[in-house]
Amino acid sequence: MRRVWTVTVAIGIVLLAGAVTNGAVWNVPEDFTTIQEAIDSATVLDGDRIMVGPGNHAGAVVTKAVEIKGDTGASINTGPLLTTYKPCGTITLDTGFFFTGAGAGSGATISHLSFDNVAFPVFSRGADDVTVSQCKMANPIQGVTNWGGSRWKISHNLIIDLRSANGGGIGIIVAERFGGVVEDNVISHNKISGTLHVASCDGGGYAGTGIVLYADFRSGRLGATAIQYNRVVKNKISLKSDNPEVVDVGAFELTEHGTVAAGWPPDPPDPPTIVNNTIGFNDFRGTDIQISLSPEELDTVNTIDRNLGNNRGHGLTPASLFAPGGK
Repeated sequence: MRRVWTVTVAIGIVLLAGAVTNGAVWNVPEDFTTIQEAIDSATVLDGDRIMVGPGNHAGAVVTKAVEIKGDTGASINTGPLLTTYKPCGTITLDTGFFFTGAGAGSGATISHLSFDNVAFPVFSRGADDVTVSQCKMANPIQGVTNWGGSRWKISHNLIIDLRSANGGGIGIIVAERFGGVVEDNVISHNKISGTLHVASCDGGGYAGTGIVLYADFRSGRLGATAIQYNRVVKNKISLKSDNPEVVDVGAFELTEHGTVAAGWPPDPPDPPTIVNNTIGFNDFRGTDIQISLSPEELDTVNTIDRNLGNNRGHGLTPASLFAPGGK
């Protein structure tokens, strides 16, 4: 393990695919012209399924516990704009599915959809119990972003290539910045591969990453009371940066503080806030920087073991993967 640059991330993003209920099934574009029209309809209720037909579609703001599932050939190529993060250059910050806050959309599922060059395919501020599964995300700034949410299931997704623009360059992020508790998220069986494309206008000073658990104390933010009992297991990450001198990329990261120059507190929280998480049975061999911890002492309060690459270990058993904290 080695310490590496801490991640600069966009403020707020993300989603996943969960249990299906016995609600009604609605079709886009047959029953509703757009996904947003279906979600906004008074006849579409929590527990219903929205089936998205083949072809290109706009994403939506998610406000209900619906399942949004793609048919073969269903693609999301635009969606609601994210305005709280200012990239460099003229890059468009569109989202695929946007969970705007205050728990809106908790319990929703996103599955079997392709996202083509969408900056933030799944972006959430505070939704819980979201499932994102069996989606393909090509060239996102951040693939799945979960700010402040617990009990997400992010599994069996394919993320190909990443891009950065004075931030981002992240496959999957689980994070908190308002002092809350983020727990019991499962990130499993995802494949994140390809090239991190660094924007020509990017000022650097940070690194991208495949998967990160992140307590944000920048510029006086409250970070997290705890990011705990999350499991990152059986993922495969193989990433390279096309301009590592400006923005390099790592496979996995735990971060809860940074440098004074970047506007972070000079010292990590005491006691640590990122604790009792299990990171095991992942394959990080295709990435030069494999496990990054800031501070490095986070390896003493989290279980990081049995990963292929620089952290083979011998302590975890498969049965421990779904026990809280790997205990």
